[in-house]
Amino acid sequence: MSRSRDAVEVKVAQGLGQVAAAEWDSCANPPRPAAAGGDETFNPFVSHAFLSALEDSGSVGRRTGWSPVHLLVSGPQGGLVAAAPCYLKTHSMGEYVFDGGWADAYERAGGRYYPKLQVSVPFTPVTGPRLLLRADAPATAQDTLVAGLRALREQIGASSTHVTFLTEAAGQDLAARGFLLRTDKQFHWFDDGFGDFEGFLAALAARKRKAIRRERREALASGLTVRRLTGTDLTEAVWDAFFGFYMDTGSRKWGRPYLTRRFFSLIGERMADRILLVVAERGGRPVAGAINFIGDVALYGRNWGCIEDHPFLHFELCYYQAIEYALERGLSRVEAGAQGEHKLARGYRPVTTYSAHDIADPGLRQAVAAYLTRERAYVAAVQGEYEAAMPFRRGEPEGD
Repeated sequence: MSRSRDAVEVKVAQGLGQVAAAEWDSCANPPRPAAAGGDETFNPFVSHAFLSALEDSGSVGRRTGWSPVHLLVSGPQGGLVAAAPCYLKTHSMGEYVFDGGWADAYERAGGRYYPKLQVSVPFTPVTGPRLLLRADAPATAQDTLVAGLRALREQIGASSTHVTFLTEAAGQDLAARGFLLRTDKQFHWFDDGFGDFEGFLAALAARKRKAIRRERREALASGLTVRRLTGTDLTEAVWDAFFGFYMDTGSRKWGRPYLTRRFFSLIGERMADRILLVVAERGGRPVAGAINFIGDVALYGRNWGCIEDHPFLHFELCYYQAIEYALERGLSRVEAGAQGEHKLARGYRPVTTYSAHDIADPGLRQAVAAYLTRERAYVAAVQGEYEAAMPFRRGEPEGD
């Protein structure tokens, strides 16, 4: 795009194949010590391996309405110092931050909402870095990225820029730069020093504890067994089975599963040690599975599917097995995907998620800003209700 007066060059890559993996990852996951607050030190979803697998498999691209236009900032010596995963979008699917109502209202008023610029990880409602900075990036790199996003939006004729599932601090920073801040809720599990799964259960109210034990028994009561697969366990036969689960459940739930079969082969090749696949089997034949990605701090549940219906099997594979694995591995939390108030009863806590929106048209911006003010108040009020409904015991220990 341009070279600034400080000799910083801003350009666009129409695919991660144009960016060296080591350079991208030096910005996406720069080496850093563990943070006191439990912040993630390796986010698998912004890694070159994950994002390039989406592109190379055809899961994203012009055909799917997710055209890569990644923003790159190179320093005076030519190396990449900052980046942002960006997509030119012709629809609002696969984002999990819903702006379809904004698009409809704007187009009824005679505007053109699409294309828009999306700064995100496709199909992945997981909070993480979005404006990626190398550890030794110049102090002005963040300013350059934001200016680059606005220049790119104008250059491609997009109505707006949407930075989704970013951290609270990054959201507040963009709000100070004129973006509109939006909030929502997810449910995450946190290790409060439980030690093991029984220690976690002991922290729950007796009724909830008994319910979870019953669910775990009934999930496998018909003779199913559970296996956890990672690394070299993730063979093509395993991916064939899981893709069948994914397609069956995805077609019924979403109407259009996003990920291609090749995507799973590619992540198996590129990041197998960062994947945990929990599989339920009958007589050695897989009948259900849940895929998770492993950070340094958290376990991230993503997709689940089955070809046999069993009561509570979804909870066992997606929630309880994930909690057990996190406790065994010393991970501090489990993020089990978007939505799902039913997670509260299973020990998951409400957390606030953030997105930031930069809208060019003053009229649309004003209307959206008013809406978001009301929505943030609603989200904050619901947060209090969720916290009151958490299943942890209050007071003295209760017997079973």
